[in-house]
Amino acid sequence: MKLLFVSARSCTVLMDENSGFFLDLPRTFKLNGEALNDESSYIRREEERNVFSIYGLWPDTEYTLEAFVKDEWESRITFRTEKEVVSLNVRRFGARGDQQHDDTAAIQAAILSCPPGGRVLIPQGNYLTGPLFLKSHITIELKPDAALFLKTEREQFPILPGMTRTTDEEGEVLLGSWEGNPLDAFASFITGIGVEDVKIIGPGVLDGQGGAGDWWVNPKIKKIAYRPRMFYLKDCKDITLQGITVRNSPAWNLHPTFSENLSFLNVTVQAPANSPNTDGFDPESCRHVRVYGTVFSVGDDCIALKAGKIYMGMKYHVPCEDIEIAWCCMLDGHGGVTVGSEMAGGVKNVRVHHCYMRGNDRGLRIKTRRGRGKYAVIDGIVFDHVRMEGVRCPLVVNAMYFCDPDGRTDYVQSREKQPVDDTTPTIGSIRFEQVEAENCEACAGYILGLPERPVGEITMKDCRFTFNPDGKPMAPAMAWNVEECKNRGLIAYFVDRLTLDHVTMEGVSGERVKATEVDTIIDEG
Repeated sequence: MKLLFVSARSCTVLMDENSGFFLDLPRTFKLNGEALNDESSYIRREEERNVFSIYGLWPDTEYTLEAFVKDEWESRITFRTEKEVVSLNVRRFGARGDQQHDDTAAIQAAILSCPPGGRVLIPQGNYLTGPLFLKSHITIELKPDAALFLKTEREQFPILPGMTRTTDEEGEVLLGSWEGNPLDAFASFITGIGVEDVKIIGPGVLDGQGGAGDWWVNPKIKKIAYRPRMFYLKDCKDITLQGITVRNSPAWNLHPTFSENLSFLNVTVQAPANSPNTDGFDPESCRHVRVYGTVFSVGDDCIALKAGKIYMGMKYHVPCEDIEIAWCCMLDGHGGVTVGSEMAGGVKNVRVHHCYMRGNDRGLRIKTRRGRGKYAVIDGIVFDHVRMEGVRCPLVVNAMYFCDPDGRTDYVQSREKQPVDDTTPTIGSIRFEQVEAENCEACAGYILGLPERPVGEITMKDCRFTFNPDGKPMAPAMAWNVEECKNRGLIAYFVDRLTLDHVTMEGVSGERVKATEVDTIIDEG
């Protein structure tokens, strides 16, 4: 048992670092000698998740947490909660929580009035609000049965300008963002600009009411400004989101940019399967990010790691790096964990481990294309100890993704060698280890590099794939001339080195590995 996070009022615990999202056996707990249950701590009477949070703690207090398996003592940890200067209840600032009255001003006043080390408390109720802006060195807590509902009238939303020249005309201030470009966007439900040391803890709800307004109607068309996210950070550090349920976003859900030291713990992200571009978590040019014990069920990619489309990456070349995604659950969605396609600044040093995926179109998905540039380097991606069920294609690496207005041109899609220049992206090392994927449909993996710059190295070790005999054919990669596949093995084009080490494929139709323009193949069965 390991303590992952502690605030003045809550904590997050990892039960077994070698288990997946679910524990093999449920645990029961005692806190300072008293049994935990739904009423005292909002934890299940028998906890089956590996990462879980406890709420309702008291500031500056020592606690001992003990775990039991079938009434047998297993382990304990002792910790002390943080100090708290003051607790400000938004009701005292005029918030009504009836989902009729506009509570924006009251909640924003509580946030801005809170001194460093204080808590803004949002008690039970349904609060109708517009976008709220964060302040440094505070905690915001949403109690059980507390829900914030985002207003739906876009005319009432403030706008974050995409780019503003500095007064000396030598620099720029970037605030608004849309799909990797500095463009005018509506302020998000929760917005942080240049703040630090903020904790937002649950287990309350943020509801974006995406289907109640017109956010999902002609979603790619700019109407006054581009759509807001649920949680947006720019130039922030030391931010924790714990235990919150985020649902029905107008667009992307969690979108930190140019930020560092971020933790997302036991968050639940929900959106209808047909909701447009409701990515679950899209860190962009961020570093030192950890996502633990979080559940995603969305209308697009569950997680998409980004670093600017073209301008942002080429000008600032800030990669998304040092990312850990662990003990998470990805249900449905286009991709489980995706890199790109807006990644002109590069994505490096990513580990996805001990996760569970079910029903996704693709598991690990790399998306880039010609034009992303010389800083668009994808390298050091490790995907290990992952279980998939019904993921149609577990692994896709696609360097010819047909995004953007020119995505279907010969420049992007040509299988002939193009000149290597400052617009050519790079895919380096990708490792796929101890992954079990059951009931695949298309193929075990599809790799499409660039003929002028092949994928550097693909390693698959101790993996097992089984196939659904009743599955439907599918084009595994979104690029031109990609054939539909059903129950195929590994298909690879334009790769420097491909290693299969103890890789089992059961129920494959046809050859186990089809390789074209692959320099070195090591297949050890």
